[in-house]
Amino acid sequence: MTATAHVAASLFDGQTLRRGVALVVDGGQITAVTALADLPPGMPRKDHGADTLAPGFVDLQVNGGGGVMLNDAPGPATLATMAEAHARLGATAILPTLITDTAAQTAAAIDAATRAIAAGQSGIAGLHLEGPHLSPARKGAHDAALIRPMEAADLALLCAAARTLPTLLLTVAPEVVTPDHIAALTEAGAVVSLGHSNADYATCCAATKAGARMVTHLFNAMSPLASRAPGLVGAALDQGGLSAGLIADAIHVHPATIAAALRAKRGPGEVFLVTDAMATAGSAIDQFTLNGRRISRRDGRLTLDDGTLAGADLDMARALQVMTGPVGIGLEKALRMATSAPAQVIGRGDLGHLRPGSAADFVLLASDLNLRQVWRSGNPVI
Repeated sequence: MTATAHVAASLFDGQTLRRGVALVVDGGQITAVTALADLPPGMPRKDHGADTLAPGFVDLQVNGGGGVMLNDAPGPATLATMAEAHARLGATAILPTLITDTAAQTAAAIDAATRAIAAGQSGIAGLHLEGPHLSPARKGAHDAALIRPMEAADLALLCAAARTLPTLLLTVAPEVVTPDHIAALTEAGAVVSLGHSNADYATCCAATKAGARMVTHLFNAMSPLASRAPGLVGAALDQGGLSAGLIADAIHVHPATIAAALRAKRGPGEVFLVTDAMATAGSAIDQFTLNGRRISRRDGRLTLDDGTLAGADLDMARALQVMTGPVGIGLEKALRMATSAPAQVIGRGDLGHLRPGSAADFVLLASDLNLRQVWRSGNPVI
């Protein structure tokens, strides 16, 4: 293979926005991020002008894409369609997400992810099961008829999956599962996230102490922050051990609320970006179904017939535009929220960075943060 140097006005390596450096790629891997002056004479170069190179996006909440939903047909073919659709949108590592469904569909999704990863399907980093062990009071677009408590058989299945999959993310409501459940899942290797919950602050803190380390789509489908009842929002911001996903489409959460949350968040946990994308991602379709219910796409929103928000019509590049525009944070922090921060939450240091030895999964962004190009394992996707 021939090493090639990619040169742009700036490069975000997963932590820092750098200038005057080149990304060297050879055989599908990154071999160096080096000063331009240190490039070997005669090395082939691709000059990307005034644009920015960054790691491929890491999206931990992807319900569908390319016109399909994981819930409809949880098999390797569906995962392949989703992975390809999101790669074209810059997300080179995704967690396909099963929205609350039957025990049989949950088992099928676990089997599909296991087989797809074993077969070498690019872009599938693991699996996210959002439910069914949630609070009916905060169900959002989830089907209340499918929400249920966690039984011994569920726990056994999930622990086994956590030991098999490279990443298993589980969204549960802390008032529906017990701290012992959370401890067992964490011990097995699952990443436990709190969401779709009406729990009080103390219950959320107990879940965090048991091992939960994330909150699913902060502010949405959870008890709000109130003067005498901090709830899950308060726990997410106050507990340093919790990170939190955020849907930054300026519809699910107001930009001023996002900005306030970023100022308030106690570390080392941090807020990161998710798309909560549905079948519409990378597709021109304007409606689809979830558990037999119609979801319509209109004016940047996805809604059930009763107006309930049902996922998001969003990609990471658009989320970056919201974060650097109305929310008002810097590009370096915004890019971290779309790359290395979510990778860190799930313990995947192999994702979300541009550094020697990593797969050459990277994107090129214009100055307005529109997506120009995507490479996966060094090969152009768009």
